[in-house]
Amino acid sequence: MTRVAIIGNAGGGKSTVCRKLGKALDLPVYPIDQLQWKPGWVPTSAEEFHHKHTAILAQERWIIDGWGPPEEIEARFQEADTIIFVDHPLLIHYWWALKRQVKCLFQPRLDGPEGCPMLPMTWKLFRMMWTLHQQGRPYILHLVNGLQEAKQIIHIRSPRELQAFIHTYCA
Repeated sequence: MTRVAIIGNAGGGKSTVCRKLGKALDLPVYPIDQLQWKPGWVPTSAEEFHHKHTAILAQERWIIDGWGPPEEIEARFQEADTIIFVDHPLLIHYWWALKRQVKCLFQPRLDGPEGCPMLPMTWKLFRMMWTLHQQGRPYILHLVNGLQEAKQIIHIRSPRELQAFIHTYCA
């Protein structure tokens, strides 16, 4: 595991896995949100995002956490040796995301985009989570099913599987 793509709906533990796995494997960690957003939730241009993302993919070692544009996801999956898909039931994603949003009242997210307060984005986040579940999830399943032979695919479907993964790979 030297080039790891972690993807899944919001609030599922992707960033936690990313940080812990990065530390355990001594890999640099790149949250997509930090590439995709500038302070005040101003989106990075597609050209700038592509340039930054491509520069990371060219490195020999990385963990990338998050989504981004579909063509960038496909490029990331092609370059990754390991793809981790965090795919809990939607209600778990909603519950964990809500807890994270409330926690942000008291301390900022460690991996969130700089200058982008999380709480005002709560309703947009929940709408995005529904869209990702309805449209993004089938897309990711299609991509990973096509890469089963070429890549190590880790499909985490429950909090129990998430904890087992962390215990096995991040201890």
